[in-house]
Amino acid sequence: MKRVIILSILILLFGFSTYGGEGKVLKTASDSWPPFIDPQNPKGGLSVEIATAAYATQGFSVEHKIEPWARAMQKLKNGDIDIIVNAWITEERKTFLYYSDPYVANEIKFIKLIDDSFEYNGLKSLKGKTVGTLRGYGYSSDFNNATYFKRVPVKKFRSNIAKLLLGRIDLTIEDEIVAKAAISQQDSDLFKKIAFSKHSLSKRYLFVTSGFKNPKHKEYIAAFNKGLKVIKANGTFDKIMKSYGIE
Repeated sequence: MKRVIILSILILLFGFSTYGGEGKVLKTASDSWPPFIDPQNPKGGLSVEIATAAYATQGFSVEHKIEPWARAMQKLKNGDIDIIVNAWITEERKTFLYYSDPYVANEIKFIKLIDDSFEYNGLKSLKGKTVGTLRGYGYSSDFNNATYFKRVPVKKFRSNIAKLLLGRIDLTIEDEIVAKAAISQQDSDLFKKIAFSKHSLSKRYLFVTSGFKNPKHKEYIAAFNKGLKVIKANGTFDKIMKSYGIE
């Protein structure tokens, strides 16, 4: 009887529950993408930390592995991992992925050499440009399908910065928060050589997602959504965001 009373109090105060998946370890994978996915951070990065906190309120734990993005996405599509904690929505992905509520926004901006007068003012302003992109990332279909500029995909953002400095590409593109974190880790003096566009290609939201081939995809996403509400209500979400310098 005492155990039931104590459990009820915990549910009311902290959102713990006897959710059907209690004790389940959710396997997830994605590429290094600081500060959201950061192998140098003992907590895994912002996205891993938020997912871990949200799922903990529902009796789940999260086991994250660093893998190339395209491979991780294929595993999710095949049902070989349970979730990815830092995905954007695209029309293609909606055909095989089930998405959570959004939890943070990304502003996708162009990066140029500091003495370049380029400013992004719609896709037509990219005419004749060579843009370094990341393989497998969910840019907009209009951006992907435009024929009046060239996209050169690579696996790592750092490769695009190197190519930009060498003059092999005109621009590269990345979420501003992610790009600044990566450049700070690599060499903060690079900020003297590059600049971000004032206008963004898009504002994208991050989601937790699970593949339709996973028979428990709805359960896993429902658990995150419920847990997200709990950690927003009890202040954990804001505390995590502020710890990464994001208000």
